[in-house]
Amino acid sequence: MQGKYDAIVIGSGLGGLTAGAKLCREGRKVLVIEQHDRPGGYATTFNRGDLTMEVGLHEMYGPSPGDMTTRIFNDLEVFRRVEFVPLPEFYHFVHNNTEITLPHDPVLAAERLNALFPGESEGIRSYFEQLMKPKKKVLEEGQQDISIGTFLDSIIRDEELKLILLGNLGYYHDDPYSLSLSYYSISQGSYYSGGASFIKGGSQKLSDHLARYISEHGGEVLLNRLVTGITTEGHRVKGVTYKRRGRSPETLMEAQADIVIANAAMPAVADLLPHDYAHELKKALNGQQTGASLLTLYLGFARPVRELGFGFYSTFVFDSSISCQKDIAVNNRDDFSRRSFTFVDYGQVGSALAPAGKDVGTVCCIDYLSDWERIDRKDYLSKKSYVAEVFIQRLDRLIPGIRRIISHKEVATPLTLRRYTLNPGGAVYGFAQNPSRKAIDLSALPDNLYFASAWGATGGGFSGAIYGGYLCALQVLRKRA
Repeated sequence: MQGKYDAIVIGSGLGGLTAGAKLCREGRKVLVIEQHDRPGGYATTFNRGDLTMEVGLHEMYGPSPGDMTTRIFNDLEVFRRVEFVPLPEFYHFVHNNTEITLPHDPVLAAERLNALFPGESEGIRSYFEQLMKPKKKVLEEGQQDISIGTFLDSIIRDEELKLILLGNLGYYHDDPYSLSLSYYSISQGSYYSGGASFIKGGSQKLSDHLARYISEHGGEVLLNRLVTGITTEGHRVKGVTYKRRGRSPETLMEAQADIVIANAAMPAVADLLPHDYAHELKKALNGQQTGASLLTLYLGFARPVRELGFGFYSTFVFDSSISCQKDIAVNNRDDFSRRSFTFVDYGQVGSALAPAGKDVGTVCCIDYLSDWERIDRKDYLSKKSYVAEVFIQRLDRLIPGIRRIISHKEVATPLTLRRYTLNPGGAVYGFAQNPSRKAIDLSALPDNLYFASAWGATGGGFSGAIYGGYLCALQVLRKRA
């Protein structure tokens, strides 16, 4: 039996770590329980020889003066131990004969787009106005939420321009016609208003800092422990049961707390609750759509990629089979030889993921667990080999000679993501942010059970998870003041 805590956090993704760190900062005794061997969830890295592979982070917006991320990081002393490297551009986009680089500055981005599409100046103006003042526009016009796809169709005629603006759609969702304009505007607008950065040394640096901060402020972080249940007494949760992973025979342990914060996926939390509460949570989640997953090809290079004459940090390549917005969702389920992808070359910035003279990068695309979970081990490995070869071929066409400098290749599928995070479907962004998505009513659950993750109101992505965790901690502190 563990001791009594003020709060127990199930999971050590960025939402859970941020919530735990803030509570510890305010003098609360916190226990964080994580089933993986390291904290961070998708904000982790792994090593292959002298190369550090970044699991999830391509870029995070900010931190910039005055934004919420900066305020949180100042509060939790993140800048004392974590260095953020500014990124040189928002993204480079390649599609058929179109090749354009969008900067983070919205004025410069609009100028560049106007030069290519002089007849679409009004639509380009409307697009950036929507991104830079999304809350004000909703307030002034009372507009109902629609999809980003519907919005673009209403302001722009040229399909190629729409595709350019949707280049990084995979940061949020897999289909422009089912992604909330409001959600997209706030997130995409943050990149344009505050720039973006990469965490030097990889996202594990941030996760390790928050875990260390918790430990240094009287809390505990237990790794390789799997929570097996949430215990209740009356209409309140009173703690959790958990076990050590990989040890037999299994011995269940218990920890008690005044509150429990679930950093796990909401559907997974339902499986931890007693029957009646599980039923209520599943009922509250009915109709919520789980977001897509990702496939990632991790690459190590014996030489820096920039020596091949390629000078872009993140490049979004749309396949020639895409001619308009409606083709995007179809393409995301196409064969990997045609599926659109992102290439991130971490060597273009001071990422500190590889020693001098070497480089690391990733190829990433939208993917789905259903395409991987019903095949046997032999076919699974064969399919991974096929995917790696296909993307290396396509990358070599984009950057001639890159195949010859590849020193390591490794594929992570939605099955991989589910194994390490326990997220349903291997989802990376929590619930899909649809225009019609309803708020989740948790009033039937105990009032000392909280949620802090990408599956909550703030949505996915690094910043979304951090915001969710911090706001959760504030909610706890206000209620218990």
